[in-house]
Amino acid sequence: MPTGFTKDVGWQIGVSRTLPQPPPIVWDFVSGPEGLALWLGPGADLTPARGAPYRTAAGVTGEVRGYRPGDRIRVTHGATTLQVAVTPAAGGAGTVLRYHQERMAGAEERERQRAHWQQVMAEVAAALDRG
Repeated sequence: MPTGFTKDVGWQIGVSRTLPQPPPIVWDFVSGPEGLALWLGPGADLTPARGAPYRTAAGVTGEVRGYRPGDRIRVTHGATTLQVAVTPAAGGAGTVLRYHQERMAGAEERERQRAHWQQVMAEVAAALDRG
């Protein structure tokens, strides 16, 4: 099978980074308005309940598939599924932030989304560094 393809979820991409902030700080940011705007889209407002719908300012719609406070958020995003996860880094120094997207249309979309998630990660890291 080609890189990034699985029989269960099709084309997928994951991007992760270890950040120096503790998990509660990272969680509060990615689940709050500024963080949601960066990874889900401007105007996104999530209700932390399975099945709750959302809409971004750009008109992308989806629903919450899972929401575990302090741990992960999983949503549909158009035809794809997005997940953001926050875990303590090994040794307790900081936080590993992960973005994962699955059910993409093909290899081209996967590569486009890899660049997108790397950019989102850089923006989140910069915002957290500013405090």
